[in-house]
This record gives sequence, structure tokens and C-alpha cells, in this order.
Amino acid sequence: MRLLPLAAALGLIPALLSFPSAGQPGAQTGQRAECTLQAGPAQAVVRVIDAETLLLDDNREVRLIGALAPRSPDMRSGARPWPPEQQTIEVLRDLVLGRSVELAYGGRRRDRYGRLLAHLFLDRAGERVWVQGQLLSSGHARAYGLPGSFACMRELLAHERAGREAQAGLWSNAAYAVRPAWRTRALMRMRNTYQIVEGRVLRVASSKSTTYLNFGRDWRRDFTAGVAAGTARAHAQWAKTLASLEGRRVEVRGWIEYRNGPYIRIEHPSQIAILEAEPRPSEPAPGAPTVSSDPKEMPPRQKQERPAQKKPGALDL
Repeated sequence: MRLLPLAAALGLIPALLSFPSAGQPGAQTGQRAECTLQAGPAQAVVRVIDAETLLLDDNREVRLIGALAPRSPDMRSGARPWPPEQQTIEVLRDLVLGRSVELAYGGRRRDRYGRLLAHLFLDRAGERVWVQGQLLSSGHARAYGLPGSFACMRELLAHERAGREAQAGLWSNAAYAVRPAWRTRALMRMRNTYQIVEGRVLRVASSKSTTYLNFGRDWRRDFTAGVAAGTARAHAQWAKTLASLEGRRVEVRGWIEYRNGPYIRIEHPSQIAILEAEPRPSEPAPGAPTVSSDPKEMPPRQKQERPAQKKPGALDL
């Protein structure tokens, strides 16, 4: 199978691929993640099924891996169409419907529903276009990966950053704002949704099965991100640097779960971006209690001013 280096395939501007590496996989070890895809067949797109799924002329469905399209928060029957989702569908239609696209693979080739997991490329007026990159840089999707499908995350995040800095598309919508780690109740209401959470790592703790990044003093209810032992073994050099995150301000991206409070499972280094070069002494988040061995000694919560939300675009690639 022919290998397709993404940078060469796109003819990308070199500056796009040479951001400082503090917030991308391998950043703390000096490594660079190489983006090489396996070239697949060329097919025509006959239908845009939804904001991230296409029907090809051979009757196969392809999911645009790496670009997570917006979905309506209102899942009730009879809910009105969600404008950010509709806008992404329109952008996709204009970009690919009726055109020939080239498929390229990086990792898993199918999801559990049998859909192809592929990156798509097309020629438009002599210009080489990466479909995922176009959606991300225009603010119509967020960068993400799945287990076995985290190829080219550096490039995906770089395109996302362009959309974030321009406040384009979904980045101007409060539904996709970066979430403060200390707002645990709000995060709990967002279970089973994909979020980007920002905060300072108060403590890094390890067990046999997981390394935990604790963002609050009470692990029983504060926000936590966890790196399973299998993930740590797969990225051994990166895993050795996790302890250095203590005291640093970081962004974590992934699906919110419930595990003694809101929790994000880290399955790849690209899910953590460092926002500060040096750690600082951690302070309790606004309203955070001091944990005591005796629940009766827990002090009452004090009302404090909430910190101003950090403007999207701080991701340092």
C-alpha cells in the first residue's frame, strides 16, 4: 500500500507544521509525531448523510475521522435543527458532494458500525484540499481521535487552532466554550459529551492501573483526568513526563464521564496541551473545600469571584 506523507500531499505552508511543540504529542520529550497516511482509492461522494458521514458511489459510508462535527445538545424528539450542525453539513455539501475524493487511512479502518474511518483529499481549482483540515480551520469541527485512530493529531490540532484564534464557526458559540476545571457541577451536566477543559493540575497521583491528574483537592468530586497503564506503556517516554504537569495549567480534551466526579479518560498524548512552560504553586479553585479526614470539620464554601474564562486559542502547538 502506498504511503502518503500528509504534508507532501497537501503542499502545506511550512509554518503551519512548525508551531512550538509545547502542546502536542511528544512535546515534553522533544519528539515529533510523524504524520504518514496509507493512500486508498478515489471515490465519488453521492450523499452527505450528516455533518461527519458521507455515502460513496460504491455504497460504502465513510466517517471523517479526526474532525468531530457539532451535534445538537437537545436530543429530544421534535427538537429543531441545530444551526452549527446544519452549517457544517452545508460546508461539506459545497466541498465534496458530487466530487471525486481520495481516501487515506491512519490506524483503524472501520468503526463498530462498519463505516470507513478515513481522511479525505480532493482537488479544487488546482488546489489540494484536506477535507478534515478545511472543516477544522473554518471552525466547523473540533480535532479528536479514537483508540487506534489518532493519526496526524499534530496537523489536526494546528488546523483547529486557526479556527479558534479566528473565533470562527462553533468557536463563537457558548456551547463549545473551553470549560473551567473548577466548575464541576457544570461538567457533570455535560456527561457523555466531548469537551475541552482547562485548569491547573493540583496533584499527579499514580496507582497500578492509572495515573491521575487531579485538578482539585477533593478527588471524590473534583475534575480528574486519567491515563491508564496501557496508554502509558504505549507512550512510555511521554508518560514519564506526566509528573511534571503538577502545578501547570493545561487543557484536557475528551468525553466527560462520571468517576468520583467529572472525569476524562486520556487515551493519547494529544488530549493534553500544556499552557504554561513552568509550573506554579497550585491554589485551591474558587469555592473548593479543604479535605479533612473528619467530614464534620469540612469548612463551609466561601463565595468568590469566578475567574475570567480564558479566550479560546491558547493551545500552543
